[in-house]
Amino acid sequence: MNKIFFTTLILCSILMVSCKKQETKEILTKTETHKHWSYEWETSPDHWLEIEKNSDCGGTRQSPINIIDINTISVDSASTLKIHYSSKTVLNKVENNGHSVQFDFNLGDSISHLNKIYHLKQIHFHEPSEHTINGVKYPIEIHLVHQSDDKKVTVMGILCVEGQESQLFEFFEGYLPIKQGEHKDINKIINLADLFPVDKSFYSYNGSLTTPPCTENVNWIVYKQPIIISLEEVLKLKSNMPINNYRNEQAINGRKIYYNY
Repeated sequence: MNKIFFTTLILCSILMVSCKKQETKEILTKTETHKHWSYEWETSPDHWLEIEKNSDCGGTRQSPINIIDINTISVDSASTLKIHYSSKTVLNKVENNGHSVQFDFNLGDSISHLNKIYHLKQIHFHEPSEHTINGVKYPIEIHLVHQSDDKKVTVMGILCVEGQESQLFEFFEGYLPIKQGEHKDINKIINLADLFPVDKSFYSYNGSLTTPPCTENVNWIVYKQPIIISLEEVLKLKSNMPINNYRNEQAINGRKIYYNY
């Protein structure tokens, strides 16, 4: 009887060890095969929906889009947008998150859009631009990300063309290069007024974040007139970011695009 008992006990122990090994192998396999989104090959924007299962990347109100002038609705911008930026904005830090170069700001600057306050959180860059205007793609697009107290998001997009040197861009790029995964503390005052084009007219529409999880119901403000930066500034920024870190054009799906003059 004892012999049968011990034999059974040994067999059960072997089965338990075997099951544990199989379970561990399955966990490791799942971990090894999980892919993180990027801008190239099998993790490029065309595959984000497959990779980010719980995202909005397959939604019907996605960004970026191609803005066509003749398809926009004209409105008076004075009633939709007010910018409350100080001449003493505090630039907190810069980081290379592997997807873009991002500058974070201390709480203080804000905008009022459609009678709601949004606080400036950070700015980052895409090369080339994500939005296009009448089919034209620009060398750089700057995104100024704002968030309200209830976590709603408004993003201002500023397009850049190559020309003369920009002192503000020189200030930003003074903290480059920066390696992927690294950050640098800055804590210096900066005046963002020079970042905006002379012509303050802009397009607006309801879209999404342009990176996973592609969250929808994001308010977009895209300035019509680009700002000018030098070729050297474009190349320096480009060398610190993934090549072509832009998402492809998304379907408008009947959304209204406004031209705010």
